[in-house]
Amino acid sequence: MGFDTAYEAISEEADTGHRWAFGTGCTDPLAGVDTTVPDGVDCADLGAYCLMLGDDALIMSHRLQQWLASAPELEEETALANIALDLLGQARLLLSRAGTADGSGRSEDDYAYGRGEREFRNVRLAEMADADFGGLIARLLVFSTWRLALLSRLRASRDPVLAAVAAQGVREVTYHRDYAARWAIRLGDGTDHSRERMRAGLAAAAPYAAELFERTHVERRLAAAGVAVDPPGLRSEFDEVLGTVLGEAGLEWADAPGLPGLGRAPGGTSAQAGSIGQAGRDGIHTESMGYLLAELQSVARAMPGATW
Repeated sequence: MGFDTAYEAISEEADTGHRWAFGTGCTDPLAGVDTTVPDGVDCADLGAYCLMLGDDALIMSHRLQQWLASAPELEEETALANIALDLLGQARLLLSRAGTADGSGRSEDDYAYGRGEREFRNVRLAEMADADFGGLIARLLVFSTWRLALLSRLRASRDPVLAAVAAQGVREVTYHRDYAARWAIRLGDGTDHSRERMRAGLAAAAPYAAELFERTHVERRLAAAGVAVDPPGLRSEFDEVLGTVLGEAGLEWADAPGLPGLGRAPGGTSAQAGSIGQAGRDGIHTESMGYLLAELQSVARAMPGATW
């Protein structure tokens, strides 16, 4: 379908299904999707799990949006905007699913704008502020490598919503990971300055990587029920992909307390793998999270009940 202007494209009422991330012509992200909770699955657990994955996408999306008008080139701003919109679309579906699954009836906006810092369940890697473009690329590479491994397995989930989100998400996050990988190689194999910025970015992200593979009680129960992905099982793929990219870039994965390097034997596990600890999933966040939410929620809190 052709349009004379970009404004006609985003205001067109027909055929808006593929543009739901913008919110145009779509008030219910789950319209037409089977939201029946599978037999034997605890509704509260399913809601909590969707909240975790939805918060990961929402917070990472917001961090990426902060780079608009700040990236090195206009082309990169466009690419980052597209990645942010992909993640925002995933967040809309997952947060809406959380409200239907847990019986609270809360909407995506209720979850995004109506919760305090301790109520968010995203991994802390998603909320980190980036020192520079190299730091952003390092963090995006780590985040998207992990999320792609997770979504690839989640396509087999017994929950129809999670399986559908994962199927679409795999196509999206494959691009996210490849985009970050290409830039990582370009910067790592570039000038001394660009290589140093990538090294610093990897060192900043490394302490938060172990959390990606820690298992919560909710994930343990839902994985046993065939609904969720068991986080420790993602580690070998993560190590292999990240090791390949960084090897091509002439970079190494930075050592961090409690986080083994990539040189260990295949199939090895970290000291934290399989543990149930206090982290972002438990509402324990970094100092930057409060500032991020202050920006994300400012309009909604200043104008409660408003629609736009």
